[in-house]
Amino acid sequence: MRAYRLAYDGTCYRGFQRQPHGQTVEDELFGALADLGVAEGKPEGYAAAGRTDRGVSALAQTVALAAPEWLTPRALNSRLPASIRAWAHADVDEGFSARYDATERVYRYHLYAPADAVDDARARAACDGLSGRHDFHDLTLDAEGTVRDLAVSVERDGAFLTFDLRAQGFARQLVRRVVSLVALVARGERPVSFVDRVLAPDPLSGADGVPPAPPAGLVLLDVTYPDCSFVVDGEAAASAREVFEERRVDAATRARTFGTVGDALDVE
Repeated sequence: MRAYRLAYDGTCYRGFQRQPHGQTVEDELFGALADLGVAEGKPEGYAAAGRTDRGVSALAQTVALAAPEWLTPRALNSRLPASIRAWAHADVDEGFSARYDATERVYRYHLYAPADAVDDARARAACDGLSGRHDFHDLTLDAEGTVRDLAVSVERDGAFLTFDLRAQGFARQLVRRVVSLVALVARGERPVSFVDRVLAPDPLSGADGVPPAPPAGLVLLDVTYPDCSFVVDGEAAASAREVFEERRVDAATRARTFGTVGDALDVE
């Protein structure tokens, strides 16, 4: 059995997990494994650490499967699109589960929130209120498994607030709805006490529901396995850095272009 770290640009896909409609990261992964003659369809012993939503990216998505020794990250990348890069691997015991053996997952969210538009102290207070063991039934689509032990922190980074959320596992859309709730409080649209209301046993009414923040700001940053030591493939990691640097430059260029158009239309 072997585990792999995958980095990917989630804006290209309809999420990680295979589904009937639209291309997913898992579709590309299984296609690469088939092209390499490793497996047709779902590989033996296969599991993934998380099922990121449409538009969500990853640095350390982790998958494990029965794989031949020659299947290095570089070999896997030879059949993967540039938007998905394997960059490290670890040999693991039979029965290892990338999903159930993880002891912590870390997500990071970048929220555009200029300091003149939000109150950072209110954002931190909301994060403090959300941290700890709570029932997050009003912040997820899941009907069960909504009690989680969550740590939420936020830091100012120029025009952005950067959130780190840590837990053993996350219910569906929990990260993006937590960020959305903190943003409502930080913008003064809800009082800090609204956090307690969201965490209360009674469900919120439709008017008070908290929608998920957009997916593009979210990345699966890390997944921890205490008994798993990953070896970085230097060539594969360099390839991944190059790919994402190109995408960063492209995004910065598009942002400047859109700014030119928007500024020109700012007329009285």
